[in-house]
Amino acid sequence: MIERVAILSTGDELTTGRIVDSNASWIADQLFALGLDLVAVLTVGDYADRLAWAWEHALEQAEVVISTGGIGPTADDLTNEVVARVLGVPLAEDGPSAERIRQLFAALGREMPENNLKQALLPRGAVVVPNPLGTAPGYRVEHRGRHLVVLPGVPREMKVMMEQTVLPWLRTLRGGDVYLSRVFQTFGLTESALDEKVAGAVDPTEARVSFRASFPEISLRLVVHGKPEAAAARLEILAARIRERIGPHVYGEGPITLEEVAGRLLGERRLTLALAESMTGGLVAHRVTNVSGSSEYLRGAVVAYTNRMKCEMLGVRQETLDAHGAVSEQTATEMADGVRRVFGTDLGLATTGIAGPEAATAEKPAGTLWLALASASGGTVTRRYQLWGERDWMKILASQIALDWLRRYALGQPVTDSQLFRPRSGRDGR
Repeated sequence: MIERVAILSTGDELTTGRIVDSNASWIADQLFALGLDLVAVLTVGDYADRLAWAWEHALEQAEVVISTGGIGPTADDLTNEVVARVLGVPLAEDGPSAERIRQLFAALGREMPENNLKQALLPRGAVVVPNPLGTAPGYRVEHRGRHLVVLPGVPREMKVMMEQTVLPWLRTLRGGDVYLSRVFQTFGLTESALDEKVAGAVDPTEARVSFRASFPEISLRLVVHGKPEAAAARLEILAARIRERIGPHVYGEGPITLEEVAGRLLGERRLTLALAESMTGGLVAHRVTNVSGSSEYLRGAVVAYTNRMKCEMLGVRQETLDAHGAVSEQTATEMADGVRRVFGTDLGLATTGIAGPEAATAEKPAGTLWLALASASGGTVTRRYQLWGERDWMKILASQIALDWLRRYALGQPVTDSQLFRPRSGRDGR
């Protein structure tokens, strides 16, 4: 039975700051869900001596070491030869892996550079971890009671290999007890407010509750431990308690995005949508169309960034702009009404605001956002929010609030219900 795991991330691109090590954080999250103790995360560049040092120290601390990166075809991909050196075994070509690499190039109609076969040179005794999305096979090998797992650094390849092969294998090493988890994705509460709402709902002897802030949302994870059937039953009971406390702010459970939830609800209720964006510059439409099948409910979108376009494309009146400005309840209302009329949809959603720092005033500081949602049956709801941060943060926050409005509307909830972004002024509707 194993308890301790270490992660080894390799590559000069990590140690020079050119990219962020998202692989390590994702793997750590999976290990946490299994109840494994992550004792260390080591990051080293493409130098044989440094890699050997990292492997040796990781193996001293952990029963399983998971490595990502350094198994490509180029000269700076050193992981396989370093692992062989640390283990004191030779490299040997894995015939099926070499043949698969040849077949992949043949299927693409491309001539294979011979250095690609370097990827099939694995330490003796290695068990291949199939890579369905790339040429580099992963592998695992046991050495003196320790387990080494080597995976590619490409996230999409690594993740599917972990999910299909490595995580099921790790579960077999955990023994009879299991760790089960439920993740609640929330928006609209601060981390401290979320903690207050669930305080006392779960006894520490029953399960572990933890929070993770990942802008612009916060996830709550519930983890239980025990025999499979008993743990599963306890998880359901405790999850129900959590839902009672924070239900309106939970937009989904598990690995799901707000745009996926909002889109599913719009589709289920056969509601069509049109978007009119100014401050968000098309970000809401981008997120909506990230979801497969979004054409079922999204009819169209307009980025009306200038006053002229607001008038010509959405029918906003010049008198409205003259009297109240582009960033106002009245303009947001006419944008939402106009885009719904133009596209003939059930719903029209509009965003207008000031991301700053230019154009900000005392009355309308940077971060001012007006949202409006027009519906065929319920009139138009508007609200002003005061956001914070840099321009990109404000745009993301605005798009998140807009998507949450759509989710709440589809559920029949008050769309403006949020404790996180209180309006400074303005009516809740008209």
